Amino acid sequence: MNAKEAISLFRFYRQSNHRKRTADSYRFLLQHFDSLFFGHELDSIKPDEIYNFLEQMAKSLYKSTKRLRYAQLKAFFNFVIEKCYPDLKNPCNAPLLSRTFRMPRQTPKTILEKEIVDEMIYNTKNQRNRLMLELMACCGLRIGEPLNIRASDVSERRLTIKTSKSGNESEVAFMPEQAAKRLSEYTGSKG
Repeated sequence: MNAKEAISLFRFYRQSNHRKRTADSYRFLLQHFDSLFFGHELDSIKPDEIYNFLEQMAKSLYKSTKRLRYAQLKAFFNFVIEKCYPDLKNPCNAPLLSRTFRMPRQTPKTILEKEIVDEMIYNTKNQRNRLMLELMACCGLRIGEPLNIRASDVSERRLTIKTSKSGNESEVAFMPEQAAKRLSEYTGSKG
């Protein structure tokens, strides 16, 4: 199987199984891959060629973007191996590539203790900011989510998040009774 055929197969699969942003990201990578390895058989592509391709393609990009491109190319080869070419060796599994594009060691996140968070909320004088902090802490909201809440998004203890990070059209979060009461009072005083 040559690179052109594999890319066509992968694009067909990707259109039906990936979100648009993911598909666009793969499209960018595979266009460059196709232009360089147009007629090559997949089993003739060597790890050093993959390394040179990735370095050329991402020379001025952040390391995280380079790792993403490597992971996408590796996923492409794994797809081809799984679906139609089980004897193919994935050239992205070479030690040189694995070391060069490996994920950095994760540093543990510092999590504030509940008492500190409660103290921050209690000491916040501005009612709007206090409600936002409380909603983030109690409902697990991200910073941008309470900023975009409208009165129509609140129904008793239920919050509808319309601009969620997950990409879904909307998400639902539930508030504790006291937070719902304070939010109701705040929206009532502003209406």
